Order: sequence, then structure tokens, then C-alpha cells
Amino acid sequence: MSHSKILDSIFRHSVKQPGKAAFHTTDGHTVTYKQLADNVIRAASFLYASGIRRGDRIMLSAQKEIEFVYLYFGAHLAGVINVVVDSKSKMEHLRHIISVVKPAMAFGIDTDVCISRQYGDFDLPDVLHDFDAGGLSDQDTADIMFTSGTTGNPKGVILTHHNVFSSADNINRFIGNTPEDIELLGLPMCHSFGLGRLRCNMLTGATVILHNGFANIKSVFSAFEKFHVTGFGMVPAVWAYIKRLSGSRIGRYSDQIKYIEIGSAAMPLEDKELLCSLFPSARICMHYGLTEASRAVFMEFHENIDDLATAGKGVVPGVDVKILREDGSEADPGEEGEICVRGNMVTPSYFLPEDNENAFIDGYFRTGDWGRKSELGNIYLVARKKELINVGGKKVSPIEIEEALEKAGVGESMCVSVPDPDGVLGEVPKALLVEGTFDIGLEEIKKRLAESLETYKLPKIYEVVKSVPKTASGKKQRTV
Repeated sequence: MSHSKILDSIFRHSVKQPGKAAFHTTDGHTVTYKQLADNVIRAASFLYASGIRRGDRIMLSAQKEIEFVYLYFGAHLAGVINVVVDSKSKMEHLRHIISVVKPAMAFGIDTDVCISRQYGDFDLPDVLHDFDAGGLSDQDTADIMFTSGTTGNPKGVILTHHNVFSSADNINRFIGNTPEDIELLGLPMCHSFGLGRLRCNMLTGATVILHNGFANIKSVFSAFEKFHVTGFGMVPAVWAYIKRLSGSRIGRYSDQIKYIEIGSAAMPLEDKELLCSLFPSARICMHYGLTEASRAVFMEFHENIDDLATAGKGVVPGVDVKILREDGSEADPGEEGEICVRGNMVTPSYFLPEDNENAFIDGYFRTGDWGRKSELGNIYLVARKKELINVGGKKVSPIEIEEALEKAGVGESMCVSVPDPDGVLGEVPKALLVEGTFDIGLEEIKKRLAESLETYKLPKIYEVVKSVPKTASGKKQRTV
């Protein structure tokens, strides 16, 4: 499968170590690499028998179902493009994505907009199609991941087979992942972090424990013990939750944990120091990146114990990170500017042509984040130039919330990012409601918002104001 090195790895593992566990599933089953490879072919054959062909798109609700894994890699085998979405997304959000990508079929989604099947409602065929990779290239689109944009509508990010392989390979090289790893995958696979961890382990031939998140800490610790877990990934909000519920008890597993990957949001220095003390021998790696440039920068806590504030450096030599001024020239060391990235894992473009306007500069992807670089090449995040709100690693558009407020009956509002008063999620949305532009009570507003927005997008703080700040051109001024 010259177009997909990750598929090549899966099939190679199925021959060299056919009986090795690739997955331990949420329902207690074990899937070997031989079974995984066979079922990937069967899933691809199912798609072909359903009339789905190369270049077609399917929508996959990212669930911790093994059928999701089969279909995800089966689509890659067949040259079909995956559009991976959050299983908790509101239907209005899904309808927008469906209208953009026009999928041939959807899985794990209840919708009448296109042909839809639940993961447990179909059988993989025994009659297999003989797939020919001829004509497929590693530059072909593998996945389209939707990420929130400042326009209120999510943007479709094109990721090629080369992108998804390179990202996994870069990460494995930095963290030092091996076939002996046994990883608890509690992250949601609808985002590039969790889905990336899946690909990383399939590339090395490691074992993945599919786990339904970190909400049940006792269950997480039980899995650590039962499977002798050697690594896991988490966002800072998960660590705040673990720390609050279990204190330092997770440190009991320090002898077996070889690595931890952390990302998607900033982490307080005291939490980084605590993790270093709890896991003195583990490789604790934190990344900075976006769906468009997955894990562009990495740092390891123990190696940077005297400078834990840095985001690190480009993950491998082929990844170049520059700080650019507004005019596109490169900033001097210590000078602030926009963080821009070029590398083998960077998206070639957005799905919609109009979303590509000003997305790149001289081949570098513009992250929209503000930072600086030291003389030694270390990157430091200063602020978010874009107005997205980072709620526990999930990006939220303030315009999306404002549009929902308008539909709820608020004539004028502005949504801004503020620190989470509970100290768990990092940032949370705050809604400024302009007095005199609504005639319903606050509780009714909250009720109506809850009907149209996911829970993490709901404002945590409300304030009634006389007006909201605007620029001279009349645009809302969310940042000072």
C-alpha cells in the first residue's frame, strides 16, 4: 500500500506478530493484529459493496467502537476519505459538515440527511474485494477534520496519507514509542490528538486499550493494573480532574509508566513540576500544534526542568517553525510575532477554497497564535491572536456562541475568553449581553442555549453591559 505507510505497518505486524494484541476493547474483547488486518480488508470490502468508491467521502462518528477503527483504516485501504466528527456534536453542526463534504454514507450518526448506519447494525462481509493501490498516492486525501473557525463555521482541514503518517512518525521519534508500549487511549478520537495517538501505536505495532475517557478514575487505575499500561495521553483539564479526585495516587504507577503525552492547552507550571515529581523516570512530553499542523513543537519536562515555560522546538529537523512579523519578515530572537509552521505534517489546504485566504505565507501555515523564539530556538507562546476559546483542549468559536445567543432572543452580545474560575478547563466562554436588547430572563437564555450548543461551548459567566467595545470599523473588539 504505497499510498499509506500506516496500512503497510498494520499488515506487516499482522504477518510478523499475528497473535499480538492490537486492541483491548471497551466490551472486554481482544483484537489481534491478524484480526485487525483481516477486518480492515473486510471493512474496505463492505464500503466497496455499498457502492462507495475512491475519492468518495464517508462520515465517521468517533466512538470507542472497534468497528470505527476497522472502517477508518478500511477507508484508507479503499482510497475513500474519512470525515471524522465528534459523537456528541449537535445535529445543526453535523448538517453543516454534511452540506460541505456531501458524504456517501455516515456511520454512528442518526440522520436522514444521508445514508446512515450505526456501528452495530451491519456485518462485515466474508467475500473480499481485491484492492489495487495503483493510482493512489501518499498525496491523496486520507482524512478531513473539521476545526472551529473565527467565522463561526468550522473549517475542513485536508490531511493527506503523507501528513497522517509523518505526524505519527514525528511523534514516535520524539517520544520514543516502541512495539512494547501498552497505551491507555482515553482521549476522544474526534480530535487530532486522540486520533493521532491511535495512528502512532498502529505504526509501531503497540497495544491500545480503548477506554471511555477519564471520568471514572477508578476504572482508569484498574486498567493500568490489569494491562500493565506503559503510557497514555491527556489534556491539562484531564490532569486537573485526576489531581482533584485522586491527589497523588497516580504516582503509584510511576515504575510502569514510560511516557505521557500532554497537549491541546496550556498547563500551569506547578502542575508540570508535580508531574515531574510523580513520574521521575517517565518521558513527559507536551506538544503545541493544531489540526492543520499536528504536534509542530514538542518539549520534555525533565529535559526542560529549568525552563518549563517553553513550548519547545520543532519536533524533527524537517519541521520548521518561524516567528513572522505582520509584513511576513522573520522576527528577531525575543521579538513577538505570529507562529508559522512548515513541515511534512502540515495540511496542504482547507477543503473550501475560501478558507485558504491568508492561511499560508511563503509555504508556512499561519497558526494565528502569537509567540517568540529564543536565541536557542525555543518557542514561547505569548497570546492567541485568533479569538478561539480553548476550553480544556476543545476550540470554541465566540461567533458561534453569539449566533446562538441571537437565536435565543438576545439582540446584541459578545463572547470572550476568561480564565476558568474553577481552575480546571483553562479558558471558558464569558457572554456579555447588551442591556435593552433582550426581554427574557437569564435562566431562559441558558435553557435555549443548551438546546443548540454542546455543553463545553456554553458560557460559564454572564454579564449584562451597556455596550460592547468595537473597532472604528464597527467590528467587535474581543481582545485589547
